[in-house]
Amino acid sequence: MIPVRDTQPSECFPIVTYTIMGLNLLVFLFQFYYAGFQNEQFYFIYGLVPAKYTIQEISMYFPFSNQVISIFTYMFLHGGFIHFIGNMWTLYIFGDNVEDHLGSMRYLGFYILCGLISGLAHFLLNPFSKIPTIGASGAIAGVMGAYFLLYPRSRILTIIPIIIIPWFLEIPAYIFLGVWFLIQFFNAAIIDTGASIAWWAHIGGFIAGIVLVLFLKKLPKSNTSEKLSQLIRKKKTPKIQTIATRSPNESPHVYGALEITSNEAVKGTIKLISIPWGFYKPLYKVKVPPGVRHGTKLRLAGMGKTVHGQLKGDMYLDVQIKNAI
Repeated sequence: MIPVRDTQPSECFPIVTYTIMGLNLLVFLFQFYYAGFQNEQFYFIYGLVPAKYTIQEISMYFPFSNQVISIFTYMFLHGGFIHFIGNMWTLYIFGDNVEDHLGSMRYLGFYILCGLISGLAHFLLNPFSKIPTIGASGAIAGVMGAYFLLYPRSRILTIIPIIIIPWFLEIPAYIFLGVWFLIQFFNAAIIDTGASIAWWAHIGGFIAGIVLVLFLKKLPKSNTSEKLSQLIRKKKTPKIQTIATRSPNESPHVYGALEITSNEAVKGTIKLISIPWGFYKPLYKVKVPPGVRHGTKLRLAGMGKTVHGQLKGDMYLDVQIKNAI
């Protein structure tokens, strides 16, 4: 399963998510130009190698400073282009919403903690492994675990390859992420016999994400975090929005909701809306006039449905105004 996008909008610019992606990109370019992706010595020094901590004949060659820094640096290294792109794309899809919920400062701590806990899970279950573990997968698994808890009803547009034919399907987030977790567990418990993929790190990160987000919910946000959230709050909602419509029985009219910010409400805006009709998802242009108010209904003539041979009904979009600076 390859995720393409989710349907959960975020209100804030994901500054930490993009910064983490940028740091990973810089390290990736450094690896590509200077270290190479086949440099086992480089991975052994900066990757997470349990044997560096448990086997004296190996640990004696690594100073304490390296043993400490390795538990952080391993989560910024990648073994190749596909590994890097896969991790960064997944973080791009799920990270913005989790950052939006937690706030940027708490999200940063959350991400690092998930990476550390995922590494600890791998270490505890493979204490004498001499294989370097690298990649942001464990920390990103924590982000996925948080998303699983916070936005279970969001939908993930997914590519499911059938031989050579890609099949696009919208899957509820709790099913997509639940299946992903089961795949990791199956590989870790049944298939893995010392493979290079740290399945237990994925599992540990995912569980850590769920536990940490529950814990962080109980902590009040600091004034600094609140000010930063206001500073990076988006002034616009997404240009393209997927509208889930509903209609009363036997009625040709359909109803949905369109989200805009207060800035867009004052100035007016133009949105593109996607209306799922089975496998067909046409795009329509919607003009929101200046000065529109929360709860205003926009009428789109002839965009409803046909019932019993009657004329096609209309679509009514309820304007939902979100706070914005």
